[in-house]
Amino acid sequence: MLNNIGLPGLLLIAVVVLVLFGRGKISAMMGEVGKGITAFKKGVDDGTKEIQEADAGETAKDITPEAEKDKV
Repeated sequence: MLNNIGLPGLLLIAVVVLVLFGRGKISAMMGEVGKGITAFKKGVDDGTKEIQEADAGETAKDITPEAEKDKV
């Protein structure tokens, strides 16, 4: 269905959207989309850093009781 749109169809859709929303509203919406993408990327980077810090901070701890260590 979407394979047959072509350039004239896309231009028609763009003109209809521009008429319905206006240039100012569209640029404001695109600005908000850009802010959302930036916030999403920052959140992903922060989450990745937290995971890496948690993995680096974890060390193997020997929790075997002292009495059990001698039996090995």
